[in-house]
Amino acid sequence: MRDFKEYNPITVFIYYAAVVIVSMFTMNPVLHIISFVGGVLQFGMQKTNDRVRTQIWYIIIGLILALIRPLFSHNGATVLFLINDNPITKEAFIFGINSAVMVVGVLYLFRVFSEIMTSDRLLYLFGRVSPKTALILSMGLRYIPMFRHQRKITADAQTAIGINKDDNAIDRIKGGLNVFSATVSWGIENGIITADSMAARGYGEGKRSYFSPIRFKKRDLIMILITVTALVPIITALIHGSFDTVFYPLFTVAEPDVFAYLGYLSYSILLVIPILLKVLENFRWKYLMSKI
Repeated sequence: MRDFKEYNPITVFIYYAAVVIVSMFTMNPVLHIISFVGGVLQFGMQKTNDRVRTQIWYIIIGLILALIRPLFSHNGATVLFLINDNPITKEAFIFGINSAVMVVGVLYLFRVFSEIMTSDRLLYLFGRVSPKTALILSMGLRYIPMFRHQRKITADAQTAIGINKDDNAIDRIKGGLNVFSATVSWGIENGIITADSMAARGYGEGKRSYFSPIRFKKRDLIMILITVTALVPIITALIHGSFDTVFYPLFTVAEPDVFAYLGYLSYSILLVIPILLKVLENFRWKYLMSKI
């Protein structure tokens, strides 16, 4: 049994496209909760350095999204209370929470996707279809950690020579702007050097040859078939109206039927697959280590 990140990029792309599209293009709160829980669990299985910071940012984004809707939209029949003669309705509040859960869940899934899809895997996925797009995507992902690392170097250097001070909030803001300006200048200069270097090597002149150690294997075909099979009950429930949700004027969810339960179960299984593969891989590793 292999970890999900070892699967072919085509398989990974199809899987995450399926789970994200289901969450983004439906308003059913149960599906959004399943997507959120699955995204959090998948993110928890990844080994990332800035996990705490990511969690804080996602909590802030979720709170903002949950509060914006009831504050600026006053639709709904059930008024909870008034703020400056503006009604805060239960329906708008539920809609805001539902939207926040959906967006944060999708952000978690995209974060896991970005951890799995490294620059070389993106080049493999999009290189033959659109080499320039693949190059831009891979360079963009590559520049994120480089930009973060360069920002730290710049901040440490400016602090060491006494440019940055943290005596008060104004000094910290000025110092942050100085660091940001210097880091952006470094990024632009580095980008120009990279472009000139690639042009000197003849990039984009004529047809290119490709080599990749990544292969499409039997397990990739099986995973794609599992993904497509799991989508069938979900699509069936959508067509049947089992996931229908109305927020205004009254919040109502379609009465769950057999199609809805099958859809919820299929979506849950779909989101659990990478977690299950990770757990089985860990057990397999420990078993093999115990045999040494």
